[in-house]
Amino acid sequence: MAAKVYSDKDANFRDIKGKTLAVLGFGSQGHAHALNLKESGLKVIIGLYKGSKSRRVAKQNGFEVYDTAEAVRRADVIMVALPDTKQAKCYQEDIEPNLNKGKTLLFSHGFSIHFKTIVPPKNVDVIMVAPKGPGHIVRRQFLEGKGVPSLIAVYQNPSKKAKKVALAWAKGIGGTRAGVIQTTFKEETETDLFGEQTVLCGGASALIQAGYEVLIEAGYQPEMAYFECLHELKLIVDLMNEAGISGMRFSISETAKWGDVSVGPKIIDSSVKRRMKIALKEIQNGKFAKGWVKEYETGYKQYNKLLKSGEKHSIEKVGQRLRGMMPWMKKRRVKGAQAAY
Repeated sequence: MAAKVYSDKDANFRDIKGKTLAVLGFGSQGHAHALNLKESGLKVIIGLYKGSKSRRVAKQNGFEVYDTAEAVRRADVIMVALPDTKQAKCYQEDIEPNLNKGKTLLFSHGFSIHFKTIVPPKNVDVIMVAPKGPGHIVRRQFLEGKGVPSLIAVYQNPSKKAKKVALAWAKGIGGTRAGVIQTTFKEETETDLFGEQTVLCGGASALIQAGYEVLIEAGYQPEMAYFECLHELKLIVDLMNEAGISGMRFSISETAKWGDVSVGPKIIDSSVKRRMKIALKEIQNGKFAKGWVKEYETGYKQYNKLLKSGEKHSIEKVGQRLRGMMPWMKKRRVKGAQAAY
């Protein structure tokens, strides 16, 4: 059965009108949610730790900025827009002591709730509003009068109004313009981690590097390997994004199609699916989450080592030089393993 898709007509601002909405953090998702909600006519405040560089930026955008604990005290709905590994400490120190009956905790990803690094009291609503796109796209689409498809979920609902609040928030950020689907914290968390690890990030990165290395080891020029294994991938993914896999195949040559359907399944074969199932099982049983939390608690040693190793791969140097030949392409250089924070 197809999932029900909620739109603007299913959401009403009266469910959060008059409430104070606090966004804790002003990063990718946090800034987009806060700005979109404010421009939807809702009362939004920002909660940040003392010394945060984001304080100045948030104030420049017209927000009242408070220390995290004070923002929680003042708010009716609190969005925890912090990195997964940093949420538990913030919750224990600043959020939990200031959570009163009737407040709502809101997340854009289910990690902390599903894996119980945060265990909220039973007298608060716990919901999720998760746009299926990065914050800058959420913001850009909103400014263009559009929206990013979003997910909502309800984990606790003592008020019996949690779903309405989630839909109203989704409307405030533009999600209901595109369509909102209801899920669960469990389903969102496990499928999101699986997609990141095996296909979107981990799988794609490893596939690109492996293809590049095979061509280099066979004696081909690194520039040719880069173009064929990395640069052109965006063209194919864009076609898939716009029209699905069959739509992509419609747009490529017959030779490419034949290579796709006859060779692709030999590369990504049943052995890959078996390892994907192992990865999924380790997500489901909490092994991945425990390992990731331990990695954070021990100072990101392995994490930083693996990221730095990837930065030294020859594909990065070749790509940087070739991208310099493409004036139409927006260039981004990210330094440091913790740049996303």
